[in-house]
Amino acid sequence: MNRVWIPAEEFAVRNFQPIAFVLIALVVLAAAAPAQALSVPPVKFSIGEGTPSGGGLGAALQIMLGLTVLSLAPAILLLMTSFTRIVVVLGFLRQALGTQQMPPNQLIIGLALFLTAAVMSPVIDEIRSEAVAPYMADEIDDAEALRRGIAPLKVFMLKQTQDKDLALFLGIGNRPQPEARLDTPLTVVVPAFVLSELKRAFQIGFVLFVPFLVIDMVVSSILMSMGMMMLPPVMISLPFKVLLFVLVDGWNLVVQSLIRSFG
Repeated sequence: MNRVWIPAEEFAVRNFQPIAFVLIALVVLAAAAPAQALSVPPVKFSIGEGTPSGGGLGAALQIMLGLTVLSLAPAILLLMTSFTRIVVVLGFLRQALGTQQMPPNQLIIGLALFLTAAVMSPVIDEIRSEAVAPYMADEIDDAEALRRGIAPLKVFMLKQTQDKDLALFLGIGNRPQPEARLDTPLTVVVPAFVLSELKRAFQIGFVLFVPFLVIDMVVSSILMSMGMMMLPPVMISLPFKVLLFVLVDGWNLVVQSLIRSFG
């Protein structure tokens, strides 16, 4: 097959000459066309001319509050539900197995979300029946709906929170000791709840680490006794740890223990 080489100048003329003709034609047509004035509709801004009832302002405030709640939804999920303990324990489990990124972060977070929904289902049902349904039926106002919606969450968090953690944050904020635990303000309950959840998650993680640590120590001692110091013990112990975890149905045991720890 013979190839014909075309100089760069001739190639540019052949390819860009039609485009140049089209551009020249457009310029000529634009110059020949009669000039027409562009009419822009007037835009008028005014303040203080809304409806007397203030419905527009109320709708705007509701939209703003809704967007604010949506932006705080991740923080609410992390700090006021069982998600913290579940995701930390699953992360400890992956580290104990030594499987690096298996299972991946997306899978761990997805499993933690569904387990959180299972644990929090009674609380969610109570919030729906006590706060959301009456508010949608216009039986209660916004403040009452918020108070009723927070109450089940506060009961759940206080059930999982230790007294010394509550006392710690009461002392940090220089707040007096409330007469009843339910009277504790939410700004104290939430950090105390997170602190208690982290403590329990680390305790469960330590228990998960122990059997896998024993396997690592046994494999390391065997390799050193055989003189195989250059062979990484992780390469040998990892299949045994995975095999042990599968034989004892580890995922079932871990998930079952996590769910029961909130009882």
